[in-house]
Amino acid sequence: MKFGRTIKLFLIDGEPNGRLTCELSNWTGKSYKIPRIKIKDCSDRPDLNNPGVYLLFGKDELGKDLVYIGEAETVLKRLNQHLSQKEFWNEAIVFISKDENLNKAHIKFLENRLYEIAKTVNRYHIDNSTIPTQSSISESDRSEMEEFIENIKLLTNTLGHKVFEEKRIFKSNVQQSQETFLIKAARGADAKGEATSDGFLVFKESKAANSTSPSFTGNLIKLRSYLLEQEVIIEKNGELFFPDDYLFSSASAAASIVMGRNANCLTEWKLKDGTSLRDFQANMS
Repeated sequence: MKFGRTIKLFLIDGEPNGRLTCELSNWTGKSYKIPRIKIKDCSDRPDLNNPGVYLLFGKDELGKDLVYIGEAETVLKRLNQHLSQKEFWNEAIVFISKDENLNKAHIKFLENRLYEIAKTVNRYHIDNSTIPTQSSISESDRSEMEEFIENIKLLTNTLGHKVFEEKRIFKSNVQQSQETFLIKAARGADAKGEATSDGFLVFKESKAANSTSPSFTGNLIKLRSYLLEQEVIIEKNGELFFPDDYLFSSASAAASIVMGRNANCLTEWKLKDGTSLRDFQANMS
């Protein structure tokens, strides 16, 4: 059962685009969200001289989301070093402990686990050049750090980055079967997926049409070419398939790429019983 949580945001500079703190009720951790241009102003935050983990966020030249995951015994000092060492990032999210209960072993453990989670989720490209090593901590400390990680995931998402959020919504087998949409069409199109809060997720092993219709519009041709170049869609034995789950910004884009033609997502995506996406959404209220 999910329970409501209280999150307290404080705008340090009195403006939404400035520095802010983010705290959960009944949690000893604390988060800062700091724009890159405000790092030099943080000498007034003494708790940023404590041990912690941090995330640097930015984009590459193609607009792909990037993240760097790090740890430091003095977080603010490390962030100042990154001003000259790394160019891609434009904001940092920092996690520290209000009771100063994080030590070097703890933050190394957190860094490794956050790296592994981000890698598995595969929403952002990870800028780390090496895999962080995991420290050895006691069973009780490990349990505490895993709880700390769950709160990091929650607050990072709340602060605008889904770097740790699974693309696929976990459901019971019955619910998954009832809410999985299908397309089976010409030229080998045979796909499954689900609607999510971010768009439409096409499932791993789905197949896309191996050719496109003459009326396929230019923006979709460009998207299809990009997906092939990035190996989001892979050709094997004359078939095109998705090697991993892939999140499209809309169900229309997903349907069109799968079918190789302009498509109306509301009628093309259907449940196993034949219910269209349009009718499914109309009956949700």
